[in-house]
Amino acid sequence: MNLLRMFERPPPRAAKFAEGRVGYAVGDIHGRADLLALLLDRLEGCAEVDQRPAGAPFLIFLGDYVDRGPESHTVIELLLSGRPAGYERRYLRGNHEQIMQAFMDDPVATRAWVLQGGAETMLAYGVTPPSPMTATEEDWHAAATALRAAVPQTHIDFLNGLERYVALGDYAFVHAGVDPARSLEQQADEDLYWARERFIASRRPFSHRVVHGHTPVDKPYVDERRIAVDTGAYASGTLTAARFEDEDVSFVSVSSRPVFRAP
Repeated sequence: MNLLRMFERPPPRAAKFAEGRVGYAVGDIHGRADLLALLLDRLEGCAEVDQRPAGAPFLIFLGDYVDRGPESHTVIELLLSGRPAGYERRYLRGNHEQIMQAFMDDPVATRAWVLQGGAETMLAYGVTPPSPMTATEEDWHAAATALRAAVPQTHIDFLNGLERYVALGDYAFVHAGVDPARSLEQQADEDLYWARERFIASRRPFSHRVVHGHTPVDKPYVDERRIAVDTGAYASGTLTAARFEDEDVSFVSVSSRPVFRAP
């Protein structure tokens, strides 16, 4: 018996998307309504071409719609508009949506959000953010009350309805990453919304090929284990979507001028 052959592993099977369907996954938007509008225009131009007998193309937004960029309010309005037409649309929660909602519930415990892009979101909703250096607990509670009053109920409903993950074919779509030691159904919010170095450095196999945002990359990253599509839209001026069909993966990007946060 050939002992070497006994321990050979078969080559990994290429991940396959949902049978007979086309799909797209959009990276972190972060308040860049201008880039989102450009991407929606591009995708609407593809909708008819990407129709299949099995159904309309999927479109999964990977979270982080708010913060850092200047137009979080407008981003959510665009996502609520029904665009792009001709797609089955799914929306994931990112860590920035999670902490925005946490701030409205407990602003003192989560006041660091203002320094993590939350100030731009507050301004987009017409609310002046407190000074992190001088604000009192009363100031933080007043700011959270003002933000709750300024965010339309349709936006609150949208945030409350965001999904934790989506599984289609051999792919798992998440915001940040996964813990490979747990099944997809058992993933903790901490990993789905916040995972970074440990997930990226891991070589442990997982049940699905993971498509994620959260960790910015200069250009989309692809290997057998994961696909990263957060191209840092708020700072780079480039918003990227991955396209899936059968075993094929390609990318669509739109670009505009970068928007840098004030110091």
